[in-house]
Amino acid sequence: MTRIARWARTEWGLLYIAVRGPLVRRRWRAVPMAIGAVCLTAVLQFVQNRSWGYQFVQNVGAVRAEDPLCPALLRTPVSLFVPALDLPVWGALAQLLIVFGIAEICLGRWRTFVIAYAATLAGTLYARLGIWLGPDSPLGLPAADSHVVDTGPSAAVVGLAVFLAWRYRAYVTGGVVIAAMVVEVLLKDNLAGKEHLAAIAAVLMLCGISEVRHRRRTGRVAMR
Repeated sequence: MTRIARWARTEWGLLYIAVRGPLVRRRWRAVPMAIGAVCLTAVLQFVQNRSWGYQFVQNVGAVRAEDPLCPALLRTPVSLFVPALDLPVWGALAQLLIVFGIAEICLGRWRTFVIAYAATLAGTLYARLGIWLGPDSPLGLPAADSHVVDTGPSAAVVGLAVFLAWRYRAYVTGGVVIAAMVVEVLLKDNLAGKEHLAAIAAVLMLCGISEVRHRRRTGRVAMR
């Protein structure tokens, strides 16, 4: 076994074992939520590119920092499945199928959705905080970003990727994902990039909470 193969086995071996069995036994039936997410995203993409459907998708799934908080929170779950108009839709569909599919198998449907929603919500709330801080703050945003339509699965995908990397000890992969998001902000300081960092911060907090709970359970078992 070559050095690269040994490294790959160490880095992704646990994740591969967790994913392979269900996929071999159940194939596409192992990831119904991921497939549903892909189908919903494709439908919303089709509708929003029609003159009769654009405003409807905006009303149910478009989030802007300038929007009142309550309507924005109601739209946030749907916004996750509304592809950004300035990006190719196939990228969003591939992200959903691969990352959501792996997460659905490894974490379960509800945990996958909770982590994805937490990452998306963190980005949405950060946008409001960033605009309040203003462009003079390192964490701030220009006022013009309050008008930017904030949709798409990228924050959720990044959050799930980091959580999976932590859960299955693929620490190098997780570090690469985080580093790539930092580089994105350094090269292109925009709302999306900083929202990705906010999503990562939220997910790292979830990782810490999960680790504390695991250690407490382990401690209780050891004391029995």
